[in-house]
Amino acid sequence: MTKILFVCYGNICRSPMAEFIMKDIVERAGKSDEFYIGSAATSDENTGWGVYGPARDQLEMMGLDCSSKKARRIHPGDYDEFDIIVGMDSQNIRNMLRVFGGDPAGKIKKLLEYAGETRDVEDPWFTRDFDGVREDIIRGCEAMAKELEI
Repeated sequence: MTKILFVCYGNICRSPMAEFIMKDIVERAGKSDEFYIGSAATSDENTGWGVYGPARDQLEMMGLDCSSKKARRIHPGDYDEFDIIVGMDSQNIRNMLRVFGGDPAGKIKKLLEYAGETRDVEDPWFTRDFDGVREDIIRGCEAMAKELEI
């Protein structure tokens, strides 16, 4: 089983969107039993919160239910637990490297790198561009699925 962890700052917008979009891709491919997909935050300020309303709305427009998701913070053990760890932006990557003490196995990558891009998935909490973020996440997840031969 391949375990994928998506990470953003608060685990209430981008990373849960990526979690549920990737779960949908895997499910539609008939490979749900081959993957475990989760998400987490680099901060603990939103721990226990559900997915933020506008992000939840984006998922609901796609027919995806994220009502059971509660934000959690990454911990050092996540590095050993997950095979692939995906950050949404450069700050997330820096924070993960600090928590994990580096990336000796090369597990950490920014989402849009899978789509051949170096830019970040911007934080819609600040930009308010939830549509654009959804499109970036779909592009990144689809490219990741292609690389993983899903």
